[in-house]
Amino acid sequence: MPKPQIMFKKAIGLFSCLIALLASINSFGQGTPVRTFKDTRVINAQSIETLKKGNLDFRVGHRFGDLAGDNGGWQTFYGLENSTDVSIGFDYGLTEYTMIGLHRMKGSNELRQLINLSIKQQLMREEIDGDKPFGLAVFGLVSVSTMPNSPNPDLLSHFDVFLHRVGYHFQIILSKKVSDRLSLQLHPAWTHRNLTPIFDGGIMDQNGLVSLGYAGKIQLTKSTAIIVEGAFTFSDIRTTENGFYSPLGFGIEWETGGGHVFQLNLTNATGMSETDYLPYTEENWLDGQFRLGFTVGRQFKIR
Repeated sequence: MPKPQIMFKKAIGLFSCLIALLASINSFGQGTPVRTFKDTRVINAQSIETLKKGNLDFRVGHRFGDLAGDNGGWQTFYGLENSTDVSIGFDYGLTEYTMIGLHRMKGSNELRQLINLSIKQQLMREEIDGDKPFGLAVFGLVSVSTMPNSPNPDLLSHFDVFLHRVGYHFQIILSKKVSDRLSLQLHPAWTHRNLTPIFDGGIMDQNGLVSLGYAGKIQLTKSTAIIVEGAFTFSDIRTTENGFYSPLGFGIEWETGGGHVFQLNLTNATGMSETDYLPYTEENWLDGQFRLGFTVGRQFKIR
């Protein structure tokens, strides 16, 4: 098995090469740019959008417990008495096409207390009256668990080296505003975790995971929209037979003016970080294992 230090260097090298390659084909014309989504995120997934240069976005997100099923219902006040994940952090528009982020996540699985560092780079912006028919961006994330090191070697939180705490995520985002009311997006991705669990029977989980995410928005009014997102993971291990399910979420968002975006959502994913909800969604919509969540974002112009 490759050492984590070697994988870290390979991941950084691959990410740098992909950014350099894609940045060399960036295309921003003189036409009027399209605003495909209202926010930089759909529900958990990143959207094609970045912040304007000099804008700071303060963001708080929350995911409650199961709304229905064995762990939901009145006994937990439909999940509102429980919390599966909490996020608080900032995103900043470094340029008109580059956004960086720093977020603290509670985490919803064995690795918790996450610090997430991210960067999103737009490479092509769809235009209304130009020759750019779709949007193209790349997104990269490094997630570090800061939880205490467990003395139990059977737990995933027993870290032999620091890099066992680290996971990575890279995705390409393709978007299209089909009409004034309908926007669509695909985001193929690669997620890597330096340390993975061992399942029953001694089966070792895969460090790398390939997925295909999708998202859509239906604009109802000028300020209100319905949003949907999900992802398919390609793995022989992470199947429904082994208790894993595809993350799927629905929501409604309001742009209230003055830099505020408020969102309510329902999703079976317990986590909000890509290195969390893509590999570890074990909740099934059909069993009532979905939860209410909300996200509040507030933008500030700081220069």
